Amino acid sequence: MSLRCTFIDHGKGGAPDCMRVAQRDMEPPEGRQVLIEVAYAGVNRPDVLQRSGSYPPPLGASPYLGLEVSGTVVAVGPEVRAWKAGDQVCALTPGGGYAQYCLADERHCLPVPRGLDLLSAAAIPENYFTVWTNVFDRARLSAGEKFLVHGGSSGIGLTAIQLARAFGAEVWTTVGNQQKADACLKAGAHHAVLYRDKDFESEVRDATGGAGIDVILDMVGGAYINKNLRLLALNGRLVQIAFLEGSKAEIDALPIMIKRLQFTGSTLRPRSDDDKGAIAQALAAKVVPLVEKGQCLPLIHEVFPLAEAARAHALMESSKHIGKIMLKVRQ
Repeated sequence: MSLRCTFIDHGKGGAPDCMRVAQRDMEPPEGRQVLIEVAYAGVNRPDVLQRSGSYPPPLGASPYLGLEVSGTVVAVGPEVRAWKAGDQVCALTPGGGYAQYCLADERHCLPVPRGLDLLSAAAIPENYFTVWTNVFDRARLSAGEKFLVHGGSSGIGLTAIQLARAFGAEVWTTVGNQQKADACLKAGAHHAVLYRDKDFESEVRDATGGAGIDVILDMVGGAYINKNLRLLALNGRLVQIAFLEGSKAEIDALPIMIKRLQFTGSTLRPRSDDDKGAIAQALAAKVVPLVEKGQCLPLIHEVFPLAEAARAHALMESSKHIGKIMLKVRQ
């Protein structure tokens, strides 16, 4: 099987305009891989970091951009049992999603939820895998607990808000303006703090009567790290998934000891195929049924043609979006 594949090549990296539409020979699926004819691909912060040269792909991963897709399976590897040609799926990919064709492990694919179109389905994998493994597996968020996610209007943030609310938590978020606050409240947040107008630490502490927050999901880092640790409740859990303001900070570790806190974090892309497969199984069992009932749906901000990937990245870097930025691949 020989296919020519249109894809986005970011060359040696740099500013968004380094990306170009290019052609390459598509390798056939091997082992447990499926080959997907891509309909839509999601744009995510790690794509922007990889393109800029600050987030190289892990060993063995695709060197190309794109971590999630939806589309139609057109070929399968010899060890694939779950899927066949013609199946419609959404998938977490090891890279290469900004392309006409993309390879994914069969364990990292989900069926397109009933009632969802391919556009919305493509917006599920990266954010939902990330939120599930960090908020529910790692931090063990439970019904009745207080949960805070920073950057609530991002794809990750809105996913975290909806899932935390659906599973019974009281949800807090921080955002940059009132429009983003309104979007988060509409998505299910109970409280939204405008971090440019108010100090979120004192605001949330006062509003909780000093009790604090049980679980915090943070992608900011920097000065937020100490604020988060001080804000956590007894036995609280802080999960770090990115560092938009830097990974280095002088930490006062005393709250960790006094309040028996847990400070942890993770990245998704380097995880083993089995680990990602386990996350997919959990989503299929616990989250897809909610989606099929019309709950916890991804919010799409804007869709760009594949050839305009540079504009999509520029929008993400501006942080003016609310929800997911997507690429339309199949015409």
